[in-house]
Amino acid sequence: MKFLDIAKSRYSVRKYKQTKVESDKLNKILEAAHVAPTAANLQPVRLFVIQDENTLAKLGKAANIYNAPLAIVVCSDHTKAWNRPFDGKSSADIDASIITDHMMLEATDLGLGSVWICYFKPDVLKKELNLPEKLEPINILAIGYADETPASPNRHSEQRISLNKLATFM
Repeated sequence: MKFLDIAKSRYSVRKYKQTKVESDKLNKILEAAHVAPTAANLQPVRLFVIQDENTLAKLGKAANIYNAPLAIVVCSDHTKAWNRPFDGKSSADIDASIITDHMMLEATDLGLGSVWICYFKPDVLKKELNLPEKLEPINILAIGYADETPASPNRHSEQRISLNKLATFM
């Protein structure tokens, strides 16, 4: 599929079949994360791949993952992130977002659905998954086979602001 076709067909899936994601597809999703750029190539992101039912249940105490059979918790290590020297702005959240986006688009290209989750209880998530103190959970990517009607790839012209409002030419 071409990039814009993938981007247009991706939507937030909130109902999943209980079919497990095949290991070859998971490996391709993780490879997409691996090749994603990070500021100064410092790679301050760590991924926690969760497929085990008991661990998914623990994750469910912190967030609604919509019964997805696979979830990837994306964390940042702020001590390893690049900081803009002029104002100290950390790249950690940006780097985590780029990696998440790469995984989400690869999942779409592989025929999988996903939803990017930022609505979660960080303290509960860290405790339930026993995450290292230095890592901050940034988001959760739930992945699986969609069990719902796909959103129209043409919906963006109706649901988004116009390109005239999005982009200013100077």
